[in-house]
Amino acid sequence: MTLAQKLYLLCYTVKKEKFQLDNIQGRGQLLRAGAMTELARDGLLDATGGKARRLPGDPPEDPFTTAVWYDLPEDTPKGWLKFLHDKAHTAETPIRDQLLASGEVVMTRQKKLGAISINRVSVVHPDLVRALQDRVRATVFDDPPAEDLTDELAMAVLAVELELATVWSKEDRRAHKADLAARAARFDAFIPGLRKALRDSYLASRAVGGGWSA
Repeated sequence: MTLAQKLYLLCYTVKKEKFQLDNIQGRGQLLRAGAMTELARDGLLDATGGKARRLPGDPPEDPFTTAVWYDLPEDTPKGWLKFLHDKAHTAETPIRDQLLASGEVVMTRQKKLGAISINRVSVVHPDLVRALQDRVRATVFDDPPAEDLTDELAMAVLAVELELATVWSKEDRRAHKADLAARAARFDAFIPGLRKALRDSYLASRAVGGGWSA
């Protein structure tokens, strides 16, 4: 499973058996940030100076990650925000469709207010999502800071920037502020600038009700 796919599932509220609106605001940006994290980790993205540039190499096997890779400039590095924000509304559907194809989620049509039909996406294996959320939280609660940029470390840090309540409650963010800051600094050492740009994009989209689909 790609990091973007894991991040999609991370937003699921297991207890309420649904994707709550306040946990999917900014999810398009989050998914693109996941793809960029994988690109940087795989040596296909240069983040020197806190800006992004595509590095030469073979395209990733995953089509969503490849699409994000081709969005990046080849020559002059540019700020992260444009590449997170401008196409955020196109990010959720391809990841959802991948998860539908792999059997991780199902989608049903439901009527809302008696007339309007909407898509409702549900997780097939909520126990596995809960385990994923627990592993992410363990990067702060139980484990020493990771030496490498693991998926769990990336998810823990990026979830803070979106105030993702399925991972970190307000009380968690207050009580573990220093530990979370240490993990954020670790992430920034690998990919400078991406985390701040995600936060900026999230705040901008939240102001206008960003979040496009379940």
